[in-house]
Amino acid sequence: MKSETIMRWGIRFYIGIFFIYLFIPLIIMGAATFNNSRFPTITPWKGATLKWFDALAQDGAMWTALWTSLVVAMGVLLVAVPIGICCALFLSTVQGRGKTFLYSLMMSPLLTPGVIVGISTLIFWKSLSVSGGIMLTVIAQTTFIAAYVMLMVLARLQRFDRTLENAALSLGASQWQTFTRVLLPYLKPAIISACAIAFLQSFENYNTTLFVKGYDTTLTVYIASKVRTGLTPAVNALGLIMISVTVLIAILYEWKRRQEAKRTVSSVQ
Repeated sequence: MKSETIMRWGIRFYIGIFFIYLFIPLIIMGAATFNNSRFPTITPWKGATLKWFDALAQDGAMWTALWTSLVVAMGVLLVAVPIGICCALFLSTVQGRGKTFLYSLMMSPLLTPGVIVGISTLIFWKSLSVSGGIMLTVIAQTTFIAAYVMLMVLARLQRFDRTLENAALSLGASQWQTFTRVLLPYLKPAIISACAIAFLQSFENYNTTLFVKGYDTTLTVYIASKVRTGLTPAVNALGLIMISVTVLIAILYEWKRRQEAKRTVSSVQ
């Protein structure tokens, strides 16, 4: 057997194991939603039921926590994405030793444990008479999520041809027109990806949010509290709905992308 064949089958085997490892927990979680058991498990199987979807619909505290998480995530998007873009643009223009120092400084919140970020944010803003809540949660999460945005935009900027900006300026475009019509369209894929990462990082954050949430409970904190007091498969029902919505969005996005690709090929021909 040729080495190329062995390598090809080895890669296929590895990818198969990876997807099994990735999806089996999700499948088990989804199956537990239909188990007529008080606990979120599939063993022992006590019969199929849909009552946990009804329990989810009646769990007002969980829906409130979900709404709080969505509000915080949107707030983080509105704050962290512009900050991350500005940091990336600034770093791309800095040269010399100062660039390394500034890069390390901007990356430091990302390398700091979330517990430390949450506690330090709470102590600092408490001294300014700002109590915990949605606003403080957005501020705390932005301190490190902005670094993710900066990294993604900066990676895209490193492949940008600066002569395009010079050409636009030479043709009479202003700095603002050059940014909005040349640089920003080029950065659009990175910005969209950064928005998705920032939203997910905010939505699933627990360590930092726990210290700054005040009386506004997010979904992750609510689920963690339910683990201590008694978790039911209603949480699995919410997870199954979220997974289904995510898969549906991914399918629609891929369908739209292929339609646009077909239109592009047709226009070229």
